[in-house]
Amino acid sequence: MKKLLLMLCFFIGLAACSNGPTQEEVMEKFVSAWNDGDFTLMYTYLSSESKEKIEEETFVERYQSIYKGVEAENLTVEAGTTTEEEGDDTPKPFHVTMDTVAGTISFDGEAEMVQEETDDGQTWRIHWDASFIFPQLNDGQTVQVMSEEPERGNIYDRNDRPLAMQSPVKEAGLVPGKMTEDTASEIAAALEMEEDDITSALEADWVTEETFVPLKKLRPDGKDSEAEEMLEIDGVMIQEASARFYPYKEKAAHLTGYIQEVTAEDLEELPADEYGTGSVVGKAGLESIYEEKLHGSKGWRIYIPESETVIAEKEVEHGEDVKVSIDAAFQENMYDSMQNDAGAGVALDPKTGETLALVSTPSYDPNHFVFGWPRGAFTKASEHPDSPFSARFNNRYSPGSTIKPLTASAALQAGSLHAEEAKTIEGRSWQPNESWGGYKVTRVSDALTRVDLKDALITSDNIYFAQAALDTGSEAFSEGLKRFGFEEEVPYQFPVAPSSIANDELDDEMLLADTGYGQGQMLMSPIHVAAAFTAFINEGDMLEPTLLSQEEPREVWHEQAAPAEHLDVIREGMQGIVENHRGSAYQPVMEQLTIAGKTGTAELKRSQTDENTKENGWFAAYDYEKEDLLMVMMIEGVQDKGGSTYTVEKVKQLFAEWKE
Repeated sequence: MKKLLLMLCFFIGLAACSNGPTQEEVMEKFVSAWNDGDFTLMYTYLSSESKEKIEEETFVERYQSIYKGVEAENLTVEAGTTTEEEGDDTPKPFHVTMDTVAGTISFDGEAEMVQEETDDGQTWRIHWDASFIFPQLNDGQTVQVMSEEPERGNIYDRNDRPLAMQSPVKEAGLVPGKMTEDTASEIAAALEMEEDDITSALEADWVTEETFVPLKKLRPDGKDSEAEEMLEIDGVMIQEASARFYPYKEKAAHLTGYIQEVTAEDLEELPADEYGTGSVVGKAGLESIYEEKLHGSKGWRIYIPESETVIAEKEVEHGEDVKVSIDAAFQENMYDSMQNDAGAGVALDPKTGETLALVSTPSYDPNHFVFGWPRGAFTKASEHPDSPFSARFNNRYSPGSTIKPLTASAALQAGSLHAEEAKTIEGRSWQPNESWGGYKVTRVSDALTRVDLKDALITSDNIYFAQAALDTGSEAFSEGLKRFGFEEEVPYQFPVAPSSIANDELDDEMLLADTGYGQGQMLMSPIHVAAAFTAFINEGDMLEPTLLSQEEPREVWHEQAAPAEHLDVIREGMQGIVENHRGSAYQPVMEQLTIAGKTGTAELKRSQTDENTKENGWFAAYDYEKEDLLMVMMIEGVQDKGGSTYTVEKVKQLFAEWKE
């Protein structure tokens, strides 16, 4: 009987052992928890010996922290296999792959397993080793991550003049141990900073009595004596540093844009391995458009400081320079001519589409976003009624009479207008019939009663172009304008709102007539107006405007936007606008110029009887002899400045300077 009981116990024990989890099963569960990043569950599979060396809380916190620090993603752990011949004493292989800030890390490892007695019988457990995390890591060692910020690329004009650059600067700061009780207030006044901000900087956890606490970088175009005067304040130290600098200041602000330190909101959108606290990002203009190229890519090093062992490393990639087609000298001249007005200026090379200048006024100094705003200056700019932070060259406005060459093109393409055929127009106002009620189209002068296309362009006859639009009809007229890129995205590096013909459809006669001479609901950006006028220089083909400097920049946006067979009469009309005494751009006379163009006065009326009308003055012009410059300028509020003539004078002067 005793022998029978012993045998029964033996078989029960054998059954218990054979029914327990195998090494492979335990390893698979351990690996599954590892793949899930569940270190708490992983800890339950560790051997008693391993648990004696490290407590659960420490284990979980240590290895979660390491993975978080290296920004481990796409972690994949795979358990290998062993043969029956190798036996239970053979370590179990595994393979680990993960993506980190320093690149992909991949390695093989081995786990030693031991059989231990538990409440549920014997089971297999794993001897933990720190090398499971990284092969180079030993118990008691730490893993650190170090980043290297890339140097931001510069932005250059076509002649390699810097528009935005990394510049050596001086940085003012404090050494707490050398300060006196008056230091904070004195340096606050010198740097135009709030004393509370200086106090906050000094209270940072890392600050010691001997630490240099940076406060503010000094502009490279400031007074040379500025830093020397600050050094007379007890505790002030000046160090060499680097900062973004915009040499053309207000004159190219809307073109270059500016950079700022990232905000919490920015970090939610930007890649975490490239941007962190203290990083900068382009916030507007070219700085924003080419952020990825200019920023470059951070360098990263994952290493063990105790052994100086590098686990993984990604070399820093400095930002690339961006070269644009802008002519900085001409950009400067255009800004100078417009700085006292609210408006926009665009200059293109009409044979290539390259942008030579992009100006918006009023403006701001983008350096203030880098070096700090003088007290009250930001609030003043933010509350300015003319919105100096808003770029105007890519916003939409009523184009006024600058649309008339496009109206002529649409009507000629449709066959509803014949260039040499004269219309009979009597008086200064007109309506097709009494159904219009009191509404009439008016023109500036009734000197001509027989008006052909050339005369209509020279005298900017609203009635002629209203009739041309009506004769063409809503559908054909809209199609003609769409040949010039209306109702579609402008293919340009800068974001530009699509130009619109009307809010909905041109299903109203009065709206169609008004649209024919550039009023109505039509909206167009100065950039698009400039691009549209390239069709009159390129045998009817309209070019894409471009901003990057390229070896072969010329790209056709729309072929035959303007009818090639009728270009001569349109060109002659636009030439007459400038050179004929009846032309709206005749004054001021500058005989050395060889330009053709079209003026426009966009009346922003609430009704036809509105007498307090604000007017925007336009002039789109090009050099018909050299064909090397096309310019569009729009000035707001010219009603008390002579109308579009005010704009014409500025544009003509710029053409004269360009010739020189």
